[in-house]
Amino acid sequence: MTEQPTSIERPQPGADPAEARGAFLCAPEQSARQPVEPALPAQARADTTPAGPGTATSRGKGKDGMGKEHPVGGPEHSQPAITEPDALRPRPAPDGIPAQPGADPERAPGGPERRTGRTVPSGRPMPMRRDGDRLRFVGAATRRIARGLDLDEIVMGLCRATVPTFSDAILVYLRDPLPVGDERPTGPVVLRLRRTDRIPDERDTDGVLLPAAFEPEPEPSVLADLSALTTELCEVRPGGALNEVLRGVRPVFADAPAARAALPELLGESGEGVVPGGQHAILAPLRGRRRVIGAALFLRRPDQPAFEADDLLVAAQLATHSALGIDKAVLYGREAYIADELQRTMLPETLPRPTGVRLASRYLPAAETARVGGDWYDAIPLPGSRVALVVGDVMGHSMTSAAIMGQLRTTAQTLAGLDLPPQEVLHHLDEQAQRLGTDRMATCLYAVYDPVTHRITIANAGHPPPVLLHLGGRAEVLRVPPGAPIGVGGVDFEAVELDAPAGATLLLYTDGLVESRLRDVWTGIEQLRERLAATAQLTGPDHPPPLEALCDEVLDMLGPGDRDDDIALLAARFDGIAPSDVAYWTLEPERTAPGQARRLARRALARWDLEDLSDSVELLVSEVVTNAVRYASRPVTLRLLRTDVLRCEVGDDVPQLPRLRQARATDEGGRGLYLVNKLARRWGATRLSTGKVVWFELNR
Repeated sequence: MTEQPTSIERPQPGADPAEARGAFLCAPEQSARQPVEPALPAQARADTTPAGPGTATSRGKGKDGMGKEHPVGGPEHSQPAITEPDALRPRPAPDGIPAQPGADPERAPGGPERRTGRTVPSGRPMPMRRDGDRLRFVGAATRRIARGLDLDEIVMGLCRATVPTFSDAILVYLRDPLPVGDERPTGPVVLRLRRTDRIPDERDTDGVLLPAAFEPEPEPSVLADLSALTTELCEVRPGGALNEVLRGVRPVFADAPAARAALPELLGESGEGVVPGGQHAILAPLRGRRRVIGAALFLRRPDQPAFEADDLLVAAQLATHSALGIDKAVLYGREAYIADELQRTMLPETLPRPTGVRLASRYLPAAETARVGGDWYDAIPLPGSRVALVVGDVMGHSMTSAAIMGQLRTTAQTLAGLDLPPQEVLHHLDEQAQRLGTDRMATCLYAVYDPVTHRITIANAGHPPPVLLHLGGRAEVLRVPPGAPIGVGGVDFEAVELDAPAGATLLLYTDGLVESRLRDVWTGIEQLRERLAATAQLTGPDHPPPLEALCDEVLDMLGPGDRDDDIALLAARFDGIAPSDVAYWTLEPERTAPGQARRLARRALARWDLEDLSDSVELLVSEVVTNAVRYASRPVTLRLLRTDVLRCEVGDDVPQLPRLRQARATDEGGRGLYLVNKLARRWGATRLSTGKVVWFELNR
């Protein structure tokens, strides 16, 4: 008998020890622990030489059939052979290892099982008999469990790794609700059946159900659906048997006294028949980092070999890895929830509906695992029916970037409320970014659209230029001074005023839409321009494409490898207000101004066929103009706008905003704003750089 070199036991290539089909553990072709024939007399062994001084032993060199020397499992300078006590003891092949060439045919799959003598059906896994088998199985199972990222994937990985390799069925119970982090749940501990899994019925090559090796009367609880036989919810009573088993943490056999008392509480009275007799079931608590979060019940059919003492260690390893994975999945889910809530609160929940412009927006995170970022957009109504359009991008896509983005967005809203020019808004944003830190960098584009004059004023701080899609289908990249990013400090920003014709669409975006690892930013901008022009051709030269569909078409230009950054998109369709729907006057701050304002408003309403609103409009205009004339030192402006509502705006040079208050019975004045509040659809006052504007709206 020629000895072979010793090799480390490894699974065969292409076989996963945790897969359900086939043999679940694969042994090497030869091993140092294989059975060795009993020692024979030296003269009876034809392929060896008598032992003597200087003769190579099994740890030195041997000769093959051609007389050439070859190494035999040791170094060239070998030590004298040391015979292990069990080296010459015949050992049977383990049951969990597939039959090897030359092995005993009685141990092949389909032959009799060694301990019980029953026939093991072909394709059904055989029990583990060696520590190496269990180690390989635990390694493969834990790798499969670790692949899961969320709760369902981890629980499914536990079930798929153990059934049918380790058990014929499994029931997984988890706390409802699952505790998160260090929080201490209040109320009783409730376990919910999360998932069940069992070996499906197998068929032979002819498509006929294989006869199961059960008792003469198969147990219906084993064949039926486990979830239908067990209770879905289970309350763990303090001081109860189930509570004691879960507190013990260690897995126990189902026939143990503690487990026998705990199983009815876990499975319910109707589920006791699910558990086979003897050591065919293991109850394993699932313990996370700080507390028990559930339990797993491993079941084997009565005809299968019972669990052994070493299988308790396997169950403990599976339960520990699963519980830690579930604990991390819950923490990850909470972090993702916080990220979603943070992003949702940082971005506008709904866009306003200002006069003369329609808006649509999109936001896409960089990836499912990075749901927050520094990109933002906003639309802020301004006095005079104007609207401010803002889009910005803070460096990075983390919680810190989202927090900085929220502060900059709030600052931009505050500055917009002061009706500052776009370049002044960017200047103050730059100062705010420097106060937040030296490395707080961001890009921003701020535009103000006036629907009355059909003009737009834009200032840029290192942001990609906007694209204007004209009504005829021509897409134009606007020439806006790029400027320096916000946070650099010591730079000046420049604003430009451009035409915004009715029917045109302005597209503001962040660099994640046009820049990626596969293309530079200017190539992406050109592709965006071509995509907008091609989309506009589909609807014809006289009809602009719908805003929502246009946003979807723009995002479809992204390829699979183009999502390197989060994307913010804001589209504005300029409808404008026709000159015939605008009436504008300037009034001197005199005592006759209220009466003059009433006459001018009456004439405008008659021209617009809105005489039904004359009484209300005259009363409210008189009250607002009276308050303006009382304190103004310069001419007062009066403007009426006819859109879907009738809007009246009165401006003066006094920065103090009026406040609504309840007049006393003895007061001669102070009831003007009270009347405005009662009769108008809505009203407000906005501070300007040159004073303020008080406005109100009436339904037509």
